Amino acid sequence: MKVILQENIKKVGTKGDIVEVSEGYGRNFLLPKKYALEATAENLNVAKAKATSAARKKQQATDEAKLMAAQLAKIEVSIPVKTGEGGRLFGSVTGKDVAESLKKEHGIEIDKRKVSIKNEVVGLGVYEAVVKVHPEITSTIRVHVVAG
Repeated sequence: MKVILQENIKKVGTKGDIVEVSEGYGRNFLLPKKYALEATAENLNVAKAKATSAARKKQQATDEAKLMAAQLAKIEVSIPVKTGEGGRLFGSVTGKDVAESLKKEHGIEIDKRKVSIKNEVVGLGVYEAVVKVHPEITSTIRVHVVAG
């Protein structure tokens, strides 16, 4: 019996997959619990349309992320920090500081958890921060740590 899965089911498939299952498993478990739909011609057309729509949305999100990454690559931010003797920092510079200065200087809102600084910030200077724009796309921005 062919069914279209409505949820992810271990060892069977993921949501939207068209799979072949035994007659008893399909009729007695998957269909009554609404984990699957019977694979009729009408249901197959709906499933294929949903798959096409999902692929288009994913492609659009990827394109937007690439555009955002290209814009971020041109951006530089400066973060004023308190310094002590010999230019040593009081505290540290984190992804949160980079995200806040991006919002303040350029009006770009990015989640602080998606920003990571490549090397440890030990003093004044220029550092690079990696921004995760999309699960597969990252961008690098320059961070100027200045005395403030």
